[in-house]
Amino acid sequence: MRRMGRRSLVWGAASAVAALMTAGDAVAAHGPGTPRHRHRRAEPGELRGVWIATVANLDWPSAPGLSAAAQETELIAHLDRAVDLRLNAVVLQVRPTADALWPSSYEPWAQCLTGVQGKDPGWDPLGTAVREAHARGLELHAWFNPYRVANHTDPSRLVASHPARLHPDRVLPYGGKLYYNPGLPEVRKFVQDAMLDAVSRYAVDAVHWDDYFYPYPVAGQVFDDDAAYETYGGDFASKAAWRRDNTDRLVRETAARIAEVRPGVRFGISPFAVWRNSSTDPLGSDTAAGVQTYDDLHADTRKWVKEGWIDYICPQIYWNIGFSAADYAKLLPWWAETVRGTGVGLYVGEALYKAGDPAQPAAWQDPAELSRHLDLAAGHPEVGGHVYFSAKQVKADPIGAMAQVVADHYQVRARTPR
Repeated sequence: MRRMGRRSLVWGAASAVAALMTAGDAVAAHGPGTPRHRHRRAEPGELRGVWIATVANLDWPSAPGLSAAAQETELIAHLDRAVDLRLNAVVLQVRPTADALWPSSYEPWAQCLTGVQGKDPGWDPLGTAVREAHARGLELHAWFNPYRVANHTDPSRLVASHPARLHPDRVLPYGGKLYYNPGLPEVRKFVQDAMLDAVSRYAVDAVHWDDYFYPYPVAGQVFDDDAAYETYGGDFASKAAWRRDNTDRLVRETAARIAEVRPGVRFGISPFAVWRNSSTDPLGSDTAAGVQTYDDLHADTRKWVKEGWIDYICPQIYWNIGFSAADYAKLLPWWAETVRGTGVGLYVGEALYKAGDPAQPAAWQDPAELSRHLDLAAGHPEVGGHVYFSAKQVKADPIGAMAQVVADHYQVRARTPR
């Protein structure tokens, strides 16, 4: 999901009260208002989700090498926590570093499970997650990272059978990581095949991508795709235009193939929330962000919405209301206007991990900041829900920000968007 530099987790221990608080307790703890046991019919169509990150064991499993039974117990605890808080969807990272949380026909077992890439964990995490989520009335969105191969640059650390070792010409080092080269047609086909293997096997509700396309810029380093550009980029005015077309192709082709493999499965993408600043493009948002997805990640997120290539977009609006460079209160209406009339759903990615983090601005020390985000969203009918990063914070809730959201906005259960 996720880019750890921007999504660094809040590691501080939660108070026992916050960690053990149920949704009903949360409502009671926040004073007068809706009674704890109000019996009302579930509201229709609102997505309430949580990301469960597996890369580097951010959320789950809590450590590599746990027994299969311990891993399953932890996973089910995350699902039960979601139910307790009246959420209705989990976004589970199933392909964190070009490896798999299912018995893939294309890639090795994920290292986060056993600590050894390629080692069979003794159970089927994705199959179990789909079954147990659905049994609890939760949607299961399978979260894939298309191009990241490793969080290091040493191919010899990959299992010997890893496709990136078998085809080293497809891989580029950059910024301390290894990536598949998005400019190679054989790469685009392979990563689609690898992801769609899961879709063909399991009744997932959605395919979900995060914000990694071309990698985030690293000062002083070059993503060396010159050879691919020379071979395939002749029809484009610039390398940037060629790169954007490569990303467009991946999105468009994947959408078509999902519909063929399992009709009805949705396709959603969760990008960095700034497409372009208005100072760069009059169609952009009133922001001064240091990263723009169109220019820096070569991801034309606005185009994907306008063309209807995806079913939903979930921008990571990870800033507080009033933040000068990227104000939540300005980005939210920009995205609402962007999706209006397109038929593409809009869910908002919420930075629960910032709540109570002492390194964050003062606004994030207020447990009510996230709840105010939902207050703003209520004024935009295009917003169809929210997704919280991430499961560890949903469980611990160190300053009660999630409990405040539940008390103020999730007093009754919500049916899934389907």
